[in-house]
Amino acid sequence: MNSTSRRRGPGLSDHPGWTRLQPVVATLLGLTVIGIPLWLVVATAGKSRGEALTPNLSPPGDWHLLDNLRQVWVEGDVPAAFFGSLLVVAPAVAGVLVIGSMAAWVLARRASRLNAALYALAISGIVLPPAVVTVVLLLRQLGLAGSAVGMIGVYLGIYLSTVIFFVTGFVRTVPVSLEEAAQIDGATPVRVFLRVVLPMLRPVLATATILVCLYVWNDVFYAFFVIGGRLDTLPLNLFRVASAGLYLNNWHLIFAYVILMSLPLVVLLAIAQRKIISGITSGAVK
Repeated sequence: MNSTSRRRGPGLSDHPGWTRLQPVVATLLGLTVIGIPLWLVVATAGKSRGEALTPNLSPPGDWHLLDNLRQVWVEGDVPAAFFGSLLVVAPAVAGVLVIGSMAAWVLARRASRLNAALYALAISGIVLPPAVVTVVLLLRQLGLAGSAVGMIGVYLGIYLSTVIFFVTGFVRTVPVSLEEAAQIDGATPVRVFLRVVLPMLRPVLATATILVCLYVWNDVFYAFFVIGGRLDTLPLNLFRVASAGLYLNNWHLIFAYVILMSLPLVVLLAIAQRKIISGITSGAVK
């Protein structure tokens, strides 16, 4: 009997009990991987200074979470750092999404060797890290070093490749007949993009928004070299005050700061998830 005629014996994946246990195991694994670090942050932020000297998973004897959050908000200059982050993140994300989606639409619809080369060049930024020293020197020559405009330009250059990569593949799945019908009705290319293409891009743009916001909001590396000391953002402010007297060895305050810094992203993620689900559902119904 050759190997092709042998019947494969029942494996673990074919067992009915294992099939029912798979969702439970996956859920428990996800809760373990996500829940343990999350509990460590919340539990440490809720402890007193003495309990938080050595961060661990034990619950606090008395919860001081609200008091620690209030102390960090007032004494850690969180409002000023929040508006500094918002001043950089909002224009950078909006610019990346608008420019990236328009470029992706052109690259997806016009098939030529030149566009293929431009697409390869556009997405090369995903694997080619920018040279920080060169970027800083260039910004100094342009007079943009240490400014929010310079930081926004850096983020545009870094994450434009990510948006083009995601959106180009999605645009290729959109029927061309919809755009042709709009053109027959007399719509200009700009109106075709705004009225026909852009509404269909909401699911992928929501995903790109989450990714870019996550990168930019938590960035401390590029911000340290470009605007360090001249404009406070939440990560830069945390880096600065973590070594100051208020936060020195005060892990309960550091983790409380992390919670405050993460709340806007949690809200954005909840909103974007609804947009993704509604966009996919409406597309399926149509």
